[in-house]
Amino acid sequence: MMSSMVRTSLAAVALAALALPQPADAETHEIRLAKQFSMGYVQFNVLEHQKLIEKHAAALGVPDLKVTWATFNGPDAMNTALVSGSVDIVSGGVPGLVTLWAKTKGTALAVRGISAMSSQPFLMNTREARIKTVKDLTDNDRIALPAVKVSVQAVTLQMAAAQAFGFDKYDKLDALTLSLSPPDATIGLLGGSQTFDCVFSVPPFQQQQLENPGIHTVLNSFDVMGGPHTFTVAWTTAKFHDENPTVTKALMAALAEATEVINKDKMAAAQLWIEDSHSRLSLEFVHNVLAGPQVKWTLVPENTMKYADFMHKVGSIKEAPGSWKDLFFPEIHDKAGS
Repeated sequence: MMSSMVRTSLAAVALAALALPQPADAETHEIRLAKQFSMGYVQFNVLEHQKLIEKHAAALGVPDLKVTWATFNGPDAMNTALVSGSVDIVSGGVPGLVTLWAKTKGTALAVRGISAMSSQPFLMNTREARIKTVKDLTDNDRIALPAVKVSVQAVTLQMAAAQAFGFDKYDKLDALTLSLSPPDATIGLLGGSQTFDCVFSVPPFQQQQLENPGIHTVLNSFDVMGGPHTFTVAWTTAKFHDENPTVTKALMAALAEATEVINKDKMAAAQLWIEDSHSRLSLEFVHNVLAGPQVKWTLVPENTMKYADFMHKVGSIKEAPGSWKDLFFPEIHDKAGS
């Protein structure tokens, strides 16, 4: 019969074994990433084109990592795919991350950010000369944006309405919005669509719209936020993050290298974006968007808490994060985020 001392020793050994990190070959051998329609995900284009995730995974002991990509319009579809297990890494505006963070906090699928990807403004453009600010919008106007109520554009529009009309009327302009992908919204705005006369969009589509002399900007998100803010972020579940530390490390290294590639040679990065997105835009145009004066390619979160605090205040989320670090996994906690 086994003595209590032996049983205790075996239990201790078992616990110690459980505490050991999983070997790389025990981790996933496929990572599935998703992005949206915009130039806010140029790192992803660089990752895909130069196979940077595969490169860093191989260096860390995962030589056969398969990387697949998907594109969605709006955060709802992406978050649904993430929670259902259809994809592993998704990306979008800060409100999409904040929403899922709040919904999954404390669960096995708890979602947190991996890193920011860029800080850059998005613009609401119109072809109506009478519309100079959001105060000029009437009940007859319509605003196309990627997803009503939940997209970063929709939340920013609520923040603009709160500033313009008083906080209790933050949702005053919601009834004017409709969901449409940025490419389709751009075609409609330039083509004189009768369905909408304003588009709250993303780069490069917002810059394409402004090439038409009859289009002008009504709202710049930097003005609403009181300065620069993170536009795009990447996020995943705690389950994927915790079960795949080596693959996560490879992803972080790949994102850092992709960001360095963009900042070192924006013309080359613009060419990669054109090739990978099969765009007909000129290289000069894409470069000018990518290298715009208000554009910053960085993994550091910026002003993410302004979105989280606003969403909590209006009841979109039940609990607000205590700081930006609550929203993101520890790998970037050493950054000067906000």
